[in-house]
Amino acid sequence: MSEKKIRVLVVDDSAVVRQVLTQLLNKSADIQVIGSVSDPIFAMARMNQDWPDVVVLDVEMPRMDGITFLKKIMSVRPTPVVICSTLTEKGAETTMQALAAGATGIVTKPKAGLKAFLEDDSGDIVHAVKAAAMTDMRRMKAMTMAAHARPARPFESAPAGVGTLHASAMAATTDRLVAIGTSTGGTQALEVVLTQLSRIAPGIVIVQHMPEKFTGAFAARLNSICEIEVKEAVSGDRVIPGRALIAPGGKHMTVKRSGAQYVVEVQDGPLVNRHRPSVDVLFRSVAKWAGKNALGIIMTGMGDDGARGLKEMYAAGARTAGQDEKTCVVYGMPKEAVKLGAVQQEVPLQAIAGLIEQYGK
Repeated sequence: MSEKKIRVLVVDDSAVVRQVLTQLLNKSADIQVIGSVSDPIFAMARMNQDWPDVVVLDVEMPRMDGITFLKKIMSVRPTPVVICSTLTEKGAETTMQALAAGATGIVTKPKAGLKAFLEDDSGDIVHAVKAAAMTDMRRMKAMTMAAHARPARPFESAPAGVGTLHASAMAATTDRLVAIGTSTGGTQALEVVLTQLSRIAPGIVIVQHMPEKFTGAFAARLNSICEIEVKEAVSGDRVIPGRALIAPGGKHMTVKRSGAQYVVEVQDGPLVNRHRPSVDVLFRSVAKWAGKNALGIIMTGMGDDGARGLKEMYAAGARTAGQDEKTCVVYGMPKEAVKLGAVQQEVPLQAIAGLIEQYGK
């Protein structure tokens, strides 16, 4: 990090959350909390005087909800926003709306034991703010606008014979699979990629760094706007054409061969590269069980998770690709993979879906 500190504004209606987050963030030598306010109305007045580098924003607040405020920020002056959300189904759904509107990350908070929870997870909070500060908001806004501009798929747009396509796909052997790893900026990037895929695209397994409770809502939202099936993975799910499986937050996901089929296993385990799920864990299993029958793609994100796993895939004969620097919100994970010599080709975000479709032919 440079000597210049990341200037943060905390917006949360809980005085305890504001106090704890301020203390935790100020402990980092790279971060300075320039203010903490109880709702977006106060936040707007404060930001007009002193604009922060990053906003940590609650979603359920009086006077104005976090989603409305987030959209205002993005329309006036796009700024990295980390959503501070509760570990509830309602909180997860709202957070998905926030990510779709341009938020860069998620910090979770429980309903009870808040102070101890936030202190225990302080590393995650600091990491989320630092990742947010590194985001290229022009690219984030461009991706968000592209997703919103994309017309919804009408039900009648399915190709003829699609009813039998799923049945045959379920019975077919999946010879090829695609493994994708991503982090900061990945929720929007994955939407761009997955909404372009047809139902005959090869089976896909995905690790997107995201807390537990949120991946289910994320997968459900993608499933509602994609032609392919998108679901949060459970152990025993088969990797088949026209399906994308997303690793659950808080669990690792691996691929293995079961007879003529590829299936996923979801399990607990220690953090790997500070993450669970970890891209490295997924990629290493793909290298072992699929080898040359796989395509590995590493996309936007902070850190180096997935770089070594992609190198193992490449060594096992898999094809590998990385999202290029121009289209990454954070060119961290792909950059580290390129440094290791794990990336055969770098491709812009809009070309990734075509790469996947071509690979499946």
